[in-house]
Amino acid sequence: MALTATVVSQAALAGPFEDRERDWRNGAIVYQIIVDRFVPSANLEAKRALYPAPKLLKPWSEAPLPGPYLADQKLSAHELHFWGGDLASATSKLDHVQQLGADVLYINPIHLAWTNHKYDALDFQQISPEYGTRDDFKRLAADAHSRGMKVVLDGVFNHMGRNAPRFQQALADPQSPYRNWFAIGPQYAGGARVWTGYQNLPELNLENPAVRRHLWLDADSVVRSYLRDGADGWRLDTAYELGLPFLREMTDAAHAEKPGSLVVGEIVNYPGEWLRGMDAVMNFTLRDIVLGMTSGDIAPAAAARMTERLVRDAGIEPILKSWVVIDNHDIPRIATQLPQLAQRRLVQALQFTLPGAPNLYYGAEVGMTGGADPRNRGPMRWDLVREDNPELAWVRRLVALRKAHRALRVGDFRLIEAQRLFAFERHTDRALDSRLVIANPSDAPVRERLMVPQSFLMDDTPMVDVLGLVSPAAPIGFGAGVITVELPPQGVLVLQPQPKALGGYSRYKRVP
Repeated sequence: MALTATVVSQAALAGPFEDRERDWRNGAIVYQIIVDRFVPSANLEAKRALYPAPKLLKPWSEAPLPGPYLADQKLSAHELHFWGGDLASATSKLDHVQQLGADVLYINPIHLAWTNHKYDALDFQQISPEYGTRDDFKRLAADAHSRGMKVVLDGVFNHMGRNAPRFQQALADPQSPYRNWFAIGPQYAGGARVWTGYQNLPELNLENPAVRRHLWLDADSVVRSYLRDGADGWRLDTAYELGLPFLREMTDAAHAEKPGSLVVGEIVNYPGEWLRGMDAVMNFTLRDIVLGMTSGDIAPAAAARMTERLVRDAGIEPILKSWVVIDNHDIPRIATQLPQLAQRRLVQALQFTLPGAPNLYYGAEVGMTGGADPRNRGPMRWDLVREDNPELAWVRRLVALRKAHRALRVGDFRLIEAQRLFAFERHTDRALDSRLVIANPSDAPVRERLMVPQSFLMDDTPMVDVLGLVSPAAPIGFGAGVITVELPPQGVLVLQPQPKALGGYSRYKRVP
């Protein structure tokens, strides 16, 4: 009877970790590309007519630079500079994405638009001809799926482009069926409500049911039709602009079309309440905590408490699906943000060990640099994809670490009590899955005694570093919930329990 009770009690302690592992959205490694900048087209000469003036087609070797504002276009000149990548060329380099170990390919907007960034849609249902066709997208998605990868598209559903035929008709004709698709009137500068003052980006009137039917409700809507064509989810641009009720409606529509699909929002806010509307967010709050601690603006103990609060308020399930972003198309590249190698290594180690889905911006794996937009959107440096590139070796190591350790992919988060170090545990329903992550963001070595509130880690269990950033990394003794570590400046440990060989005896024989 006692044995049965023990088995039942241990089963009750088990969490839903197997379910988490079966869900591709949890802890995935996301690789982000801009189609125009990822791989040069194999047939560029035949495409030159697709870039009429004032558009410019640039050589792949040229870096993007800011251009003057073009009043007639209502945008900056650099928004019309192209490098010629397309969906077919991107498909040709999926080997690189797969070999890197990415689980998800996230693609910046591909729908018909006037600019290179394509956040100014002319028609959501068409793909820009510079990129190809819907069939080209279907082929890319099928190829990615054959490699075990998922595909997430960028959904820009808060606004369209000023050149969109629907908007031009609505602006010119008060009787147009599209008049109520937008907020039009003399109270708005330029005649219509636009996103944060950008005259090229008139906002959609989502309160109009016809707009939502077109975007996500109808069977042939934008969201649902691309999911049928092979997309596995949507990243929502400026998701906070859509509001919680519409976000929930759109997410439900996506799930109805493709159960298990992902809707992740660009929320540059505290995640908390927003996760009632979507599966996940781009976790900018976590980014600010990590970078603030790295710069010395946030004390390690405070950063750890902030992270714990964030996870508690949001819930671990949506946090596991949320993207851990350090750089992307809107943010200077990580090598430019953090030119000091040790700091960069620390931040990347945390990006891959904190709960969530690490977002790798194309080129980060080879050390590409680039400041604010448009400098951070340079063409991919394929010449840097070499076996002797230490940045590539480091990113591969981080990817391998995450894939090898279950707790880092789907584990819960628990604070380790520390003052001068940033320390946390990722744990599952198995004691020996526990991984202790301990970082020293300071410029001086730190020795500290920490409390690890993990009841099932046994006294006198050696803890072995599996990251290999700190050298030498001899096993560290673990006491009764207490461990003493010594870390060099910007050092990081990822500690794994490694029970002693005791001739068949195990202290872990009757614990989960």
